[in-house]
Amino acid sequence: MTTREFQEKSGLRIYFSYFLPHKKLLLTDIGCAMTISLIDLAFPFISRWCMYELLPHNAYRAFFTVMAVVMAAFVLRAVMQYVIGYWGHTFGIMVEADIRRDLFHHMQELSFGYFDHNRTGQLMSRLTADLFEITELSHHGPEDVFISGVTIVGSLAIMFTIQWQLALVIALILPIFFAVVWRCRRSMGKASAKVKRTTAVINADIESGLSGIRTAKAFANEKAEMEKFDTSNDTYRNSKRDFHKAVGRFNGVMEFFLCGLQAVVITMGGWLIMEGRMNIVDLVTFSLYISTFLTPVRKLASFAEMFANGSAGFKRFLELMRTEPSMKDAPDAKVLTGVEGAIDVDHVNFSYDGDLAVLHDVDLHIRPGETVALVGPSGGGKSTLCQLIPRFYDVTSGAVRLDGQDVREVTQESLRQSIGVVQQEVFLFADTVLENIRYGKPGASPEEVARAARMAEIYDDIVAMPNGFQTNVGERGTLLSGGQKQRISIARIFLKNPPVLILDEATSALDSVTEARIQQTFEKLSEGRTTIIIAHRLSTVRNADRIAFIENGRIAEIGSHQELMEKNGAYAALVRAQELKE
Repeated sequence: MTTREFQEKSGLRIYFSYFLPHKKLLLTDIGCAMTISLIDLAFPFISRWCMYELLPHNAYRAFFTVMAVVMAAFVLRAVMQYVIGYWGHTFGIMVEADIRRDLFHHMQELSFGYFDHNRTGQLMSRLTADLFEITELSHHGPEDVFISGVTIVGSLAIMFTIQWQLALVIALILPIFFAVVWRCRRSMGKASAKVKRTTAVINADIESGLSGIRTAKAFANEKAEMEKFDTSNDTYRNSKRDFHKAVGRFNGVMEFFLCGLQAVVITMGGWLIMEGRMNIVDLVTFSLYISTFLTPVRKLASFAEMFANGSAGFKRFLELMRTEPSMKDAPDAKVLTGVEGAIDVDHVNFSYDGDLAVLHDVDLHIRPGETVALVGPSGGGKSTLCQLIPRFYDVTSGAVRLDGQDVREVTQESLRQSIGVVQQEVFLFADTVLENIRYGKPGASPEEVARAARMAEIYDDIVAMPNGFQTNVGERGTLLSGGQKQRISIARIFLKNPPVLILDEATSALDSVTEARIQQTFEKLSEGRTTIIIAHRLSTVRNADRIAFIENGRIAEIGSHQELMEKNGAYAALVRAQELKE
């Protein structure tokens, strides 16, 4: 289902669309629920028949035979309850899995900008806690509504055949009860939505606190982190208190009506008996039917709480699914093939938030196979410029072209398959070294991975690890050194072997000896490929075909190392400053 379909369809239609692929399980669940309802309806009726027809005539054999059949029916009921408990929950889990799959897939389509403004922990909450509530609603909702509806309607129908006046009193009380329940449900719904929001916030704070635990310890700021957590925790606690206050009010009202209903039956039934319009057997039967549908009524009441939680979670799911990706493939987007590597940045302006410009009229043209280095002070816009080439962000004005094709007119997948990026911040997955390198080319053979590791000068380090290529790198690569993480990320690019390379401070975490070896390998890899290098250590880019000095979002000067040194401008001043430091 596309984002547009999510926007156009009602929430109810979308919700039930997830039931269709698993309708056999749903029908099995409903069928078992129907069987349970019929057994529950039959028991009081059979009991009444026994009290009228068998007990007065001392029909021992017939009575105990009927009771044996009743026990067998209860055994069947237990089996049906097992089926509902197991397969019903299986149905709910399958619906949850489908919803989570669609949600995760949609998150994959959202642009960098969305994740710049939304915390990871909050998104995790939508993928976990919110969906759990939807699962419970998906399983128990249809089943509880069906069982309760059949049992209550069936009980009332039978009671009307026994004593219509008493049945009418009960029928008049029930709508009042359900109206009050529905009103309480609305307050629970609002409280539940608030809990969902605060749960997402506290999950985000926990994720942030755990991810930054090393920084907190390094600065001895555990107390400050605890204070931040306590603030979020107090907000969560208060929202839960408000929710349970609404639940308590709801349960109090429900129990009053249910207990009062029994008292009304006894009171009204007693009066009818004294008036000679009813007998004890029928009053006992009425009491049995009241007991029969008290459980369904409680289920409907519990469903109100479940519905409040589940619908709040589903609304948050719809809110995210209806979020349009800021960058989408054009309807007529082409698949990029046979890339030679010509890059044209035509008078590009760019800002992240639409207000503060980061790049100003940047004009840069790179020939196929050319190596261009971007240097300059931090914050000048070097990394931003490189993020526009694989279309991580869209330009504000101007255009970025690859082989003469505007990057907005080709598919994002084919564009990014043609570009290899080694970023400043290396991210490794909590998996083995082998799988982290193989991420550059899923399905690559172990031999190909080993070859890429040798090219990245990381092979010897890997074979020295306890489990070699099967060594787990830990969360975000915490079990490896900074240099090892950087080289594994470089090995990914060697394995991917793209026609365009973007090296964003790719050797920043390496020692001088390893950097020199990697530099030689980069030069080999760059042969015949378009390469853009961002570097602060200018000694690593002297052999580049051209060097662009970027400052304050503009290209201040561009040329070869020799040309820029002769020009004696900003680049030459930066070179001399670094040579003095060395």
